[in-house]
Amino acid sequence: MSSKKTATLTFSDGSPSVEFPIYEGSVGPDVVDIRKMYGQTGKFTFDPGFLSTAACDSKITYIDGDKGELLYRGYPIEQIAQSCDFLETCHLLLNGDLPNRAQQKDFTYRVVHHTMVHEQMTRFFQGFRRDAHPMAILVGCVGALSAFYHDSLDINNPEHRHISAIRLIAKMPTLVAMAYKYSAGQPFLYPRNDLSYSANFMRMMFGTPCEEYEPNDVLVRALDRILILHADHEQNASTSTVRLAGSSGANPFACIAAGIATLWGPAHGGANEACLEMLDDIQAQGGVERIGEFIAKVKDKNSSVKLMGFGHRVYKNYDPRAKLMRETCYEVLGELGLQNDPLFALAMKLEQIALEDEYFVSRKLYPNVDFYSGIVQKALGIPTSMFTCVFALARTVGWIAQWNEMISDPDQKIGRPRQLYMGPVRRDVMPVDQR
Repeated sequence: MSSKKTATLTFSDGSPSVEFPIYEGSVGPDVVDIRKMYGQTGKFTFDPGFLSTAACDSKITYIDGDKGELLYRGYPIEQIAQSCDFLETCHLLLNGDLPNRAQQKDFTYRVVHHTMVHEQMTRFFQGFRRDAHPMAILVGCVGALSAFYHDSLDINNPEHRHISAIRLIAKMPTLVAMAYKYSAGQPFLYPRNDLSYSANFMRMMFGTPCEEYEPNDVLVRALDRILILHADHEQNASTSTVRLAGSSGANPFACIAAGIATLWGPAHGGANEACLEMLDDIQAQGGVERIGEFIAKVKDKNSSVKLMGFGHRVYKNYDPRAKLMRETCYEVLGELGLQNDPLFALAMKLEQIALEDEYFVSRKLYPNVDFYSGIVQKALGIPTSMFTCVFALARTVGWIAQWNEMISDPDQKIGRPRQLYMGPVRRDVMPVDQR
């Protein structure tokens, strides 16, 4: 990177001023390159949460929160979700372009023929309690994949990285379905190569050996859209974790397991689960008839009641993914005849209030993707405990694309954030009877 613009940093303590280069991205804010700041000034920056710090340059995903815009490799998410399937989206994120017909056929074939997991993996599940959280199982099993695939662990070999990416994308649906089946006490189902990616996952989730599972095209497309909309979201907590773990040279399976562990946090991947819990609580207290009381508590500054599934840390406008998920939500509810189900009727009433009430409109507390995706997943029959696993399934391609980009960057160094130390200054250890 080269720059003709600079930023000058001056100090009130008499230290000499220093200049730092300013770089321009293809879109988005400029960045000030402070990599040499400590060497030149002996000072660090202080940025808890990295809210104003770019830790990398990337060509994968771009978000403009003010405009409500999300781009995958330059393509608007609206166009991708309406015109592409999930595996086309995976090809785009991994390789930089949407596949042509031949590339699509080849990529799909490679993924489909890697969906089975090693038979010894089934024994891993027997080590977990039946009531173990599916995310706990997923963290362990994904990390354990590295014990089975020694032939693709050289992170400096592009072909090894590509094989690992294909394996992770292909095997994640199988592992997620196995985690569900284990908790439900049902037998595992092997994947089928003649089904689409999303149809295959739904069959492994909901099929049984007792009878043949017939995928519903409307529901399969709904799941496919969920996966597309969650495939990547720039440098969020889990993606940053994958990059940080990868910067140490850790294998890709370990890095993705670290991302899954981060996603497990309720502040990150648990939002749609929290949204459904909120709706259940309102329903238990009286449903639609009591929704006015709930809204009043949300508006009350002295109340601890929170409105889940509305607003977004990044998007200060309508989440573009929410618009698409809203369409899918109504399609699924119509297909399954659930428009009048009490819980879903409650959700739609809450949506109406949030879109019309000045309190929410003025604060831009629009329904976000988690609000609708939670409703859709519940309608599909996916248990609330599995919501974050489905999120991890979708985000795996984004994580692996970001990891691969980081490994390929010649400027990449092992991550080593600094700190502002506020503890005791140097002191000597005294004998125990003098303390």
